[in-house]
Amino acid sequence: MTGDESLLTGLTLKHGGYVTYGYNNKGKIIDSGDIGVNGSLTIQNVLLVELLKHNLLSITQLCDKGLEVTFQLEICLISSKDSRETHLVGKRVNNVYMLDLHCINSEINCLITKCDET
Repeated sequence: MTGDESLLTGLTLKHGGYVTYGYNNKGKIIDSGDIGVNGSLTIQNVLLVELLKHNLLSITQLCDKGLEVTFQLEICLISSKDSRETHLVGKRVNNVYMLDLHCINSEINCLITKCDET
């Protein structure tokens, strides 16, 4: 879910409906669309919710799409299960892992480096 229409492509008008989130607050669903991630991953059917101030990402929906989400102390990684390609890296800010969705369509040369025996 997002409240930022500029993140979405291929908008599809939704006919009503609400989502309920923290403290029983409700947000009106306006549209849905897709968010493209660096050419190799598209998050589909993202809801555009009126007055939503933060983007919310469902870990279970990512896992259902064949992605793997790994949480570490300071970062979280969203990768393909099959190829192990890392698509997104989130940084921990206080008790929340944050992804910068405004920069995911820009050219990214390296999301993470790992040391191995080779």
